[in-house]
Amino acid sequence: MREDGGRTLKRILVAGFSTRHVVLSAYRAGYEVCAVDHFCDADLRNHTIACMRFEELSDLPVRIKEMCDTYAIDAIIPTSGAETLCDLPAPILGTDARTAAQFLDKGYVQDWFCRLNIPVPPLAEPGEFPAMLKPRSGSGGWRNTVVSTPDDIMSWMEAFPGEPFLLQRIVQGIPASVCCVAGGGRARAIAVNQQILRGEGQYRFGFAGSLTPFHHPMQDAMISYAERAAAASGCRGILGIDFMVSDDAVYAIELNPRFVATLDTIEAATGVNLVALHLDACRGILPDGMPVPVQYALRRILFADRHCEIAHDLSFLSPQVADIPVPPAVFDEGNAVISVYGSGQDLASAQEALDTTIRVVRQYIW
Repeated sequence: MREDGGRTLKRILVAGFSTRHVVLSAYRAGYEVCAVDHFCDADLRNHTIACMRFEELSDLPVRIKEMCDTYAIDAIIPTSGAETLCDLPAPILGTDARTAAQFLDKGYVQDWFCRLNIPVPPLAEPGEFPAMLKPRSGSGGWRNTVVSTPDDIMSWMEAFPGEPFLLQRIVQGIPASVCCVAGGGRARAIAVNQQILRGEGQYRFGFAGSLTPFHHPMQDAMISYAERAAAASGCRGILGIDFMVSDDAVYAIELNPRFVATLDTIEAATGVNLVALHLDACRGILPDGMPVPVQYALRRILFADRHCEIAHDLSFLSPQVADIPVPPAVFDEGNAVISVYGSGQDLASAQEALDTTIRVVRQYIW
């Protein structure tokens, strides 16, 4: 594989808050991989030639420079938290920082979708309740909440002081997404996914997994809107467009100018490699068509329902698990513990495989 300008691309640094999914995809694509990551879980360590942890996002540029000073890095793929970094010591493969910054602002995205005639949840009028409150920046949906009174808004503002937010009318439907690959003003949809949310508790709108493929009566509309948005965005490589979809309506929610959290189920369901597609797009090459899924794939993130510990290395359960904690690992109630997978020729068999893995994993959570 050759990077733009004809340079041989051999060693990639993946940098961001959570990079494991991209690291493993790059490894499977045949690259040497380094990582700068907040977690440095066991499976990430097992698939990199070097990894480096950081605590705060403000430390990320320093850690990237340290990694590039130590290892011969040919290019950097930014993930969550690294999308807007500039003046890095190696070429960036993906969306430029200025473009990414625009789409990390949910207020900008709301207006931008409207200019493209892509339907969005309307903004709530002053005093209109209930409403969906979401911060204008951030990913994962964990700070989103439904507010029913001005006091609810004040409570959120006290929890996240100085954080800009927007209020939308609540729309009913199923959380979904379309992964696209874009470049040169063109885009191609890669997969339609159902987004699985936590569904309860303080962080009930937080991302908790995915299903690929997601068959729905409105999937063609989602694909059309997603390809239109991705082509017009100026983004390069893999990106995702989130939706709420019902039997008769589709609402665009966000455009994420980075590798998608649904990567695992997309690759398992379709057999394509998203890092390979990403790097091709950075060279101006897009696939001719949308991949045809060969099976159903499910991912669930397990969250601690109490203070707990994993004392054993669960790497032997791979590839049915990922984001494997380095033992001994302690988790407070509500923390993400590990990702589990299930796949099959139909949704029922994929769900059965997932449930089996969950039962096995829970034997090792104390």
